[in-house]
Amino acid sequence: MTSLSVLDLATVAEGSTPAQALADTLEHARLAERLGFARFWVAEHHAMASVASSAPAVLIAHLAARTSTIRVGAGGVMLPNHAPIVLAEQFATLEALNPGRIDLGVGRAPGTDPLTTRALRRSSSLGHDTFPDDLVELLDYFSPSRSTHPVPNPGPGYAPEVWILGSSTYGAQVAGRLGLPFAFAYHFAPQRLDEALDIYRTHFRPSARIEAPRVMVGVSVLCAPSDEEARFLAGPSGLHLLLRSSGRAGALPTPEAAAAFPYSAEQRAFLDETSATHAIGDPDAVRASLDDLVRRTGADELIVATRTHGFAERARSLELLASVWDPAGGPSRHVAPADELLAR
Repeated sequence: MTSLSVLDLATVAEGSTPAQALADTLEHARLAERLGFARFWVAEHHAMASVASSAPAVLIAHLAARTSTIRVGAGGVMLPNHAPIVLAEQFATLEALNPGRIDLGVGRAPGTDPLTTRALRRSSSLGHDTFPDDLVELLDYFSPSRSTHPVPNPGPGYAPEVWILGSSTYGAQVAGRLGLPFAFAYHFAPQRLDEALDIYRTHFRPSARIEAPRVMVGVSVLCAPSDEEARFLAGPSGLHLLLRSSGRAGALPTPEAAAAFPYSAEQRAFLDETSATHAIGDPDAVRASLDDLVRRTGADELIVATRTHGFAERARSLELLASVWDPAGGPSRHVAPADELLAR
């Protein structure tokens, strides 16, 4: 019974603005709720011209206040950038305002460049791994039986659902030993997926939060009426990744710019390898790709990320996906997409 969720990066496209990107994120969340997706997560990124999501707690408050049933959360918050008690108070407040609807996905990576990392942390611990201690402290703030830490406000009665995010085996071990659900970033670290999930399940210890391993897998999805159109619309994400690797990335380029870019043979090979694990194509192709991923991983949940230039195409992708896979969980519905979706 594999449910679907959405990861949104508040994408800033060429010709648009961060304000428009954030407005699109709200509409994306509302659409995901109408379609029955389980949760809607936003990420923490800094100093990236193509991403407007730098303050997850603020954005989550905005989204939760304008939706009513879908779970809303961080996918994720980069714990080394924050004092644990500040995160605890932010997400406890969100939970108090939106009971039973708030998720806190916690990551270990900085989510930005070294200069911005230093500005965010403002700490002599820069360069030292304090993640395990900070995570235990954060969890302690949400526990009714706190140990030595101060009392956050709101108190321990307001706890979000905490997930550990990972793109390596490190997060898998931490999540398993602490008895927390684990979300793996297959969309940008596919090589470690099987190893990480095996380690998580092997090391898992039941806790007061969950009694058995719980796995979410993040996957890049772009669904369009035809495979050809889907590949065309996926072009901007690939070009942006290529430009970012050389330090030249700005806002997300247009599909036309991506199609016209003079790729070298080496660059095309890099993009082909990068996109090989993405679910890109028409509804049947995307459904088959996700079916294969679920069979391979036994994932309890998939969280889909779609990056393309236009919000209308991103919304249509989500609608087409929901037409062939029940977002609330279960096997593929195998329902033919509505004609009006394919005609867009």
